[in-house]
Amino acid sequence: MKTIKNLLATIIMILVSLNAFSQETINNENMTIIDGLYKAFSAGDVPAVLGAMDAKIVWMEAEGNPYADGNPYIGPDAVLNGVFGRVLADHEYFTLEDIELHEMHNNKVLATLRYNAKNKSTGKAYNAQVAHLWTLKDGKITAFQQYVDTRKLVDAETN
Repeated sequence: MKTIKNLLATIIMILVSLNAFSQETINNENMTIIDGLYKAFSAGDVPAVLGAMDAKIVWMEAEGNPYADGNPYIGPDAVLNGVFGRVLADHEYFTLEDIELHEMHNNKVLATLRYNAKNKSTGKAYNAQVAHLWTLKDGKITAFQQYVDTRKLVDAETN
């Protein structure tokens, strides 16, 4: 009986270790995907950015952000036209800086960063604190939630 208990305890320990290893592998893959997405974005590689997204991605801009008027954006084309295209049209420059990725559970990655940008119509520059919450499944981004200092965005938009 003691041998069976020891064997069961060993099996349980192995299963727990395999599960932890599997979760760590998924988390590392998710971090790599999001890191690659930011690198592609910085290089202007729009096809790579869109290619990282699930066909039914749910993209949410922060409440109070002028681009939140289309929330939720469903699918890469909606994100491209409703967010990226508008950001590029509205800004002389728009860069992502000081990007730090934070590993989370449940297939999520948190990125903290800053937007360094200049609005075309007003000529006002801003540097805003930002957080992006990414959700992934099977190697694709299925959801995005932006958190940003929307006051800075709105102030840059108004004369």
